[in-house]
Amino acid sequence: MKQKKKNTMTQLFDNFKGKTILVTGHTGFKGSWLSIWLTYLGAKVVGVSDNEVSKPSNFSVSSISTVIEDHRLDIRDSDAVKALVKKVQPDFVFHLAAQALVRPSYENPIETMTTNAIGTANVLDALGVLNKKVVAVMITSDKAYDNVEWVWGYRESDRLGGKDPYSASKGMAELVIRSYVESFFNDSDSNIRVGITRAGNVIGGGDWAVDRIVPDCMEAWASGETVDIRSPHATRPWQHVLEPLSGYLVLAADLAQSDKHHGEAYNFGPSADQNYPVSKLIDEMSKYWDQIRWNDISSNAGHVHEAGLLKLNCDKSLFDLQWHSALQFEETVKMTVEWYKAYYQNQEQSMYDFTIDQIKSYTKAAKLKGVSWASDD
Repeated sequence: MKQKKKNTMTQLFDNFKGKTILVTGHTGFKGSWLSIWLTYLGAKVVGVSDNEVSKPSNFSVSSISTVIEDHRLDIRDSDAVKALVKKVQPDFVFHLAAQALVRPSYENPIETMTTNAIGTANVLDALGVLNKKVVAVMITSDKAYDNVEWVWGYRESDRLGGKDPYSASKGMAELVIRSYVESFFNDSDSNIRVGITRAGNVIGGGDWAVDRIVPDCMEAWASGETVDIRSPHATRPWQHVLEPLSGYLVLAADLAQSDKHHGEAYNFGPSADQNYPVSKLIDEMSKYWDQIRWNDISSNAGHVHEAGLLKLNCDKSLFDLQWHSALQFEETVKMTVEWYKAYYQNQEQSMYDFTIDQIKSYTKAAKLKGVSWASDD
């Protein structure tokens, strides 16, 4: 009997087992979750960041330094980045290192732009020292789009730009990536395959970044305090952190098997009906947390510009990669609050096993909903 050909997407996890994977920004929110998921898949993970972005952080409370190789350097240091890449000899690179917040970008616009644009260039430039096949997934942001706050989702072909320094820096990073793909990685014999990802608002356990709605609420409510909400009517495409990460893994696996989508950009976001205002998010979180209190301070003066509406069209990810989100808004919020409750109820215990359990639960949910990468068929 002829053996059935293995489907790349349904055998996603096999692509990373035993491979050396460099994760830049591994101490950050998404980078820490990705590092845990990859170790669970059997990869050798090498992380590089300049520091931890918050205290506490998922990196520290999940004891990630005990299960990966941990390096510290500034990605704006091109020589240091190149030396590390040459030493590590990665099979995959996931580039997440960035100054990732809008409000601090107003305080330090040059640092934001050099980290996000020049840092990206340094990572891509360092790949040129490798004499082996390597897949690089470059993570930018939905804020790379020139957001005019229309009601339909942005497509990958829409104009890039940005009104604030953070958004502009992500648009710059996209131009850097495109330049390197076209100038250095576009020959048929190139060892480097590159994918670009853009994701919407991400929530989940282990995020303690400043001026972010979920960590602000969780920290305040855990202490019995009232949280101030700047923009309760702002609408966001809320998704659990594992949703875009699954997209990054699917894209990396696809590029490892074929150069068909080399140099392409992909949106990874929730379905169109998962856009809700901040006030709805707070109402949903209140179902799992007692005695919540919050103030609407949207009328106060002095707020910097933040987009009121921004959502993505993910049809290209579905068509090319058979990827789509697995969780409904209510499931996303429940998983998020449960993670924080577990942490605040026992801060002496590592969150690593709990995080692995949520990864397993997410994979199971994706399988039940027929998501291709989670299928056994």
